[in-house]
Amino acid sequence: MTPSQDRFDLAVVGGGIVGLATAYRYLQRFPGRSLVVIEKEPTLSAHQTGRNSGVLHSGIYYKPGSLKARNCREGKRAMEEFCAAEGIPFDVCGKVIVAVDDTERPRLDGILQRGQANGVRCEMVDAARLRELEPHAAGVAAIHVPETGIVDYVAVCERLAQRVREAGGEVRTGERVVAIEHNGGVTAFTTRGDVAASCIVNCAGLYCDRVAKLGGHRPGVKIIPFRGEYFLLKPSAHRLVKNLIYPTPDPAFPFLGVHFTRMIDGSIECGPNAVLAFAREGYSKFSINPYDLAESLAYPGFLRLAAKYWRTGAGEMWRSASKRAFVRALKRLVPEIEVGDLESAPAGIRAQAVARDGSLVDDFLIERQGAIVNVLNAPSPAATSALEIGRAIVDELA
Repeated sequence: MTPSQDRFDLAVVGGGIVGLATAYRYLQRFPGRSLVVIEKEPTLSAHQTGRNSGVLHSGIYYKPGSLKARNCREGKRAMEEFCAAEGIPFDVCGKVIVAVDDTERPRLDGILQRGQANGVRCEMVDAARLRELEPHAAGVAAIHVPETGIVDYVAVCERLAQRVREAGGEVRTGERVVAIEHNGGVTAFTTRGDVAASCIVNCAGLYCDRVAKLGGHRPGVKIIPFRGEYFLLKPSAHRLVKNLIYPTPDPAFPFLGVHFTRMIDGSIECGPNAVLAFAREGYSKFSINPYDLAESLAYPGFLRLAAKYWRTGAGEMWRSASKRAFVRALKRLVPEIEVGDLESAPAGIRAQAVARDGSLVDDFLIERQGAIVNVLNAPSPAATSALEIGRAIVDELA
């Protein structure tokens, strides 16, 4: 061991909500053990965690028996208990999933069946009941999901990091892992020194596939970054949305479509669309990282995906280019929305794992390689599920 090298029982790569929840669960399970969280950004939860809609998902959408379904249900309960115990504000406000015309009813029925199979409290309501719940929403029917909620996941991360430190763990920011070596245990070489550990958990989000490769793993998927662009409703238009209004999604595509979300701070977010980002941190339409873009465009899985969904992709790109087109999509749910009601909001990036055959990985994907556990696909509802995902990872390590 070199003089600059630190030794830990566990090193967690990534300071988003899944990484911090894993660290928290580990020290709950094994008090007194040594742990470090390594985050490349100067702050925690800088990417997916800090740029999402803050929804406590119910688990209604996910295939029964899937990791998403199981972890979302248990994770939501755990997240609400954690927030209640820690005094972090959250609101179980409910949502509606709307069929705007009769052609969407069969898909809505399918979602209801999934929700019921997953133990979600939900019911089909007619147009009159929809108007009572959301007076300005348009639709012929809807699913009411009263147990959906909202929370500030950045505040959750700050408290998780505090609890990790209080339990004796370290949380380091501004430190990037550049290489990993197996040597009995495992050593992560970082921009600030070497970190030796018995085990590593890779929760690197947008870079999880690259970190996995640093550790010698060859995942059968690649992260393709999709930018989700948002608008905020101006305060004068807040009257149009009470809580959460979602469209009936396409079950073949793992994005939920543009929707309305009341945030825990009282603002109302509209979006997101889903367009290929030209950089893994391409939050602006004009952000381009040549290496990231070339990697996406050269990947056979992305080319097959683009060929299969080119119509959907073209529509998403048009909504990105045209605010009026974006508003037209919103008008399907709330017809009174006008272009002047919206102001720009920060975009987010979804780290979506894509297989070589062009399929979008539709479930959480966690693979172990010796002393390293790699979290290779953890999009929504990973934030809701984080404490349960963390528990499952600790079970694997145990």
